[in-house]
Amino acid sequence: MDKLWYTSYAPGVPQKIDYEEITLPEALTRSREKYPKNTALIFQGYTVTYEKLDEMVNRLAAAYIDLGVKKGDRIAILLPNLIQCVVAFYAALRIGAVVVMNNPLYSDRELEHQLNDSKSTLLVCLDLLAPRMIALRSKTKVKNIIVTGIGDYLPFPKSLLFPLVAKKKGMKADVPQAENVHYFKKVLAAYPPTPVKADIAFDDIALFQYTGGTTGVSKGVMLSHENLSKNVQMLKAWFPTFIEGGEVGIAMLPFFHVFGLTCVMNFCIYMGWADILIPRPEPDAILDAVTSFKPTFFPAVPTMYIGLLAHPDIKKSNLKSIKGCFSGSAPLPVEVIKEFESMTGAKIV
Repeated sequence: MDKLWYTSYAPGVPQKIDYEEITLPEALTRSREKYPKNTALIFQGYTVTYEKLDEMVNRLAAAYIDLGVKKGDRIAILLPNLIQCVVAFYAALRIGAVVVMNNPLYSDRELEHQLNDSKSTLLVCLDLLAPRMIALRSKTKVKNIIVTGIGDYLPFPKSLLFPLVAKKKGMKADVPQAENVHYFKKVLAAYPPTPVKADIAFDDIALFQYTGGTTGVSKGVMLSHENLSKNVQMLKAWFPTFIEGGEVGIAMLPFFHVFGLTCVMNFCIYMGWADILIPRPEPDAILDAVTSFKPTFFPAVPTMYIGLLAHPDIKKSNLKSIKGCFSGSAPLPVEVIKEFESMTGAKIV
């Protein structure tokens, strides 16, 4: 007998999924092979193709190994939605390491707990946070820190202007001299893009995803390669009209949160899509990205839908590129659903 809720499924959504056994780094390799020249990542107009992204991941994976990271070791990532965050995540998975995603807005006390609880030995972090993390390192098992900045990957002429205004606007910080502190772009340049071989099982642990800690100490949820892969395959099933290799996602949801990690970053790479990266999801930045880069997939939380609809320029902006939306984490008011769907012509799942 069919379940009652099947009647609510949209046309084309399957009742059951025949999952493929593919890890996320394998999915990246597949997307590189099928769509090498397709854009994978967009940041402030700077683009990275699937061919380039896979090469960057291989270079950083080789660096991780050279820095002593072995299968099962934990690599902590403390970054907003940047190109470097995607590279750091997939490079860790590619060598069989366990990723530990951390919230850049957390206090030193919270970060110290997560680094120690996870037993992280390597940290990839933003230059703005590097002084704090270098000072905190002696209280943790972290041996090496790889530092990167917002200005590392910007298009011309933003790449020239950024150093002139970054410090004034609090977007860049000087990194103190310290041992075993490495710079992201220099690290990538020092290693070849040769594919790294690792013996990874589908049920190996891939990620420690920490809970919010709102009702006690934040806890690391152990997620396997299978968990992460099947999560994106489930998401694919909800949008049967989306074209593999032919859509554009928008990453407003932070990658350090499991919603953004699965529904944007990993989903886009599994599908061979472009992904627009937004490190600070404010209405101005979101509207500018939508009108400039024309996303077709729009995953967000209710506050983002509400904030965008309240923007003074929303009435004169074209949102018709959006074909599918996803909302989660909190209730979405019916009037917001109706207004956004009428402006885009897209359904919110």
